[in-house]
Amino acid sequence: MDLDTITAVLRPAGLDELPPWREGDAWLAGGTWLFSEPQPALARLIDLSALGWPAAEISEAGLRLSATGTIAELDRLALPRDWVAAPLVGQCCRALLGSFKIWNRASVGGNLCTALPAGPMIPLTAALDGTCLLARPGGGERRLPVTAFILGPQRTALAPGEILCGIDLPAAALRRRTAFRRIALSPEGRSGALVIGTRDRAGAFALTVTASTPRPVQLRFDAIPAAAALQEAIAAAIPEDGWYDDVHGAPDWRRHVTGLIAEEIREELSR
Repeated sequence: MDLDTITAVLRPAGLDELPPWREGDAWLAGGTWLFSEPQPALARLIDLSALGWPAAEISEAGLRLSATGTIAELDRLALPRDWVAAPLVGQCCRALLGSFKIWNRASVGGNLCTALPAGPMIPLTAALDGTCLLARPGGGERRLPVTAFILGPQRTALAPGEILCGIDLPAAALRRRTAFRRIALSPEGRSGALVIGTRDRAGAFALTVTASTPRPVQLRFDAIPAAAALQEAIAAAIPEDGWYDDVHGAPDWRRHVTGLIAEEIREELSR
């Protein structure tokens, strides 16, 4: 879609070239959501494609995902063999049901910053203890867990002029066993519930609930809980009015299916 209110497009080559933020600005990465509907409040786009950040960097500390790296680049990434959580990357990438054009344009950072409940980069990075690296306008940076970065549908903790540079996933999280479940109202529909379980070598268990809630909800246990204890923990963490409601699923359905797939995950990681 043409954005007919845009009067300027800037392409800074480095963070030091970012212009002072002003009302009507928007960061442009892949642009798959930005150009999908009218944006009458925008007047200037700041294109991040010239920053030249690598899509991903692997180190002993873990995995750094660039905010400008695409879903397609992430899906092609070869990860170390001892990172047993690696299959989760492809599972989450494929939860974005789009054409090859979308896959090759949509960015990891854009998926997080759009903050749609069904955004699949949210569960991937939240379940693996991701930390967002944010650059502040005028210099400096801060870090936030993904679970604190996403505040609700299309709401993030970004301050005006802040930019999401990347997401760090620690190696310890990438060495955990994982279990992935996703459900939608139709085979090619948007996620109604996407739940991920992880278990480390010491037996600690975590359950990350997304898509069925406005923002990610994470539950942690020292060991695999009993079935009833898990359901009680979900009910305590997500109140009756805490389930997302849109055309892709009613709240009572989302609550029900989240409980079902959470139990499937608990059983899988119990073995």
